[in-house]
Amino acid sequence: MQLQGSCHCGAVVFSLTSAHPYPYQRCYCSICRKTQGGGGYAINLAGDARSLKVRGRKQISVYHAKIKGEGQRRAQRSSAERHFCRLCGSALWLFSPEWPELIHPFASAIDSPLPVPPEHTHLLLDSKASWVEVDAQPGDLQFAGYPEESIAEWHERLGLSR
Repeated sequence: MQLQGSCHCGAVVFSLTSAHPYPYQRCYCSICRKTQGGGGYAINLAGDARSLKVRGRKQISVYHAKIKGEGQRRAQRSSAERHFCRLCGSALWLFSPEWPELIHPFASAIDSPLPVPPEHTHLLLDSKASWVEVDAQPGDLQFAGYPEESIAEWHERLGLSR
């Protein structure tokens, strides 16, 4: 599926192809909450990094989150790159050198109509703010941390790969 996306002010417009376009993951981590606003969740999709086309690249800034692992005294700089518009602050996509073939656009930045997922995966619930209520529906999966099932495996399990 071809995905078209943009920031709120329109300074950055991008497109990429995705074989896994269902916005099913709901992440409650403090990084997503604080960099994208709100308390509910952020949703990542998976796209083909080779297909990414960007207009307005000069308006993009990159943030490397600080992550403090269990038992660590100091936070470490994440290798993942969170791309956002430097003018309006819109979160656009995440790139991780661990998976160089993928770009993870945030569903909130996608302008193309996205398919509605038949179930959701709520993840990193151990990081959610105390005031956030999880709106899990019957059949939804919930995880304190990361699930073992990848975005591609979720799509394949449900027969939704395109």
